[in-house]
Amino acid sequence: MNLHQFRFIQEAVRRNLNLTETAKALHTSQPGISKAILELEEELGVDIFARHGKRLRRVTEPGEQVLKSVEIIMREVHNLKRIGSEFSAQDAGTLSIATTHTQARYVLPQPVAQLRQRHPKVQVELHQGTPDQVARMLIDETAVIGLATEALDQHDELLTLPCYEWQHVVVVPADHALAGSERLTLDLLARHPLVSYHPSVAGRSRIDAAFARAGLRPTLALEALDSDVIKTYTRVGLGVGIVAEMAVREDPPDNGLVALPAGHLFGTNVSRIAFRKGVYLRHFVLTFASLLSDRLSPELLRRLTAGGIPASDL
Repeated sequence: MNLHQFRFIQEAVRRNLNLTETAKALHTSQPGISKAILELEEELGVDIFARHGKRLRRVTEPGEQVLKSVEIIMREVHNLKRIGSEFSAQDAGTLSIATTHTQARYVLPQPVAQLRQRHPKVQVELHQGTPDQVARMLIDETAVIGLATEALDQHDELLTLPCYEWQHVVVVPADHALAGSERLTLDLLARHPLVSYHPSVAGRSRIDAAFARAGLRPTLALEALDSDVIKTYTRVGLGVGIVAEMAVREDPPDNGLVALPAGHLFGTNVSRIAFRKGVYLRHFVLTFASLLSDRLSPELLRRLTAGGIPASDL
């Protein structure tokens, strides 16, 4: 058996068992892939795939176990390559980050700039998506580090750690009836159309839960993934905006909006940092994590990724 065979069966599964597409993706021939898979099955003494004629139809039960082992082997091969890169070029490489718009726009600029000052040869790749997409990019190893508020702690494949806490704020035009409110209530908010996040991002589930507990059903005028979009539509009078507090910290005084604290209404959210379990983390990745949160020193992360202490102890 060899790594080419492992790569062939992995890619075949990714391509929905279409060997023509698999061959195109791997720049080789379909007969060559079919032969290599058959040789691996013969060596192992089990069928990895059930077939109809020459076509692959499904992964067999023993094939599922083979794929799990192959995934571990290929991950360790990638780790070996990363270790080689780490020690041949200590301060160079690519940092691939998966995150949501709010984190990318309001949280990451300073840490990314600080990382580049310390490691100017490191290239940063920023992948934006929903929290579920962030988790998938980490699992698929499109990104090495992820940052989001939702979804990351729902995947066994990921090591997920608390990074920082934040609360929501309400934003309204300066001439809005709520602009002078000293302490907002859910009842007051429910009297106005709302402009807020899509249910999948930025603590929206806490907002919905708070209104539900109070027996209120507010009208949602607009849902968006982007804090800037929410503020824009709030500014033109579409409704009362609800955004993450980091989305208003650097707003100029003349931006046309008044920000009102809403933590007492919707509680505290925790943004989390995540890595794919079993993946070797280069030195500059650990440095970047420590720049995101003073809770996450490189030494602590090394111990966590090595299994020295459980993440639940944090």
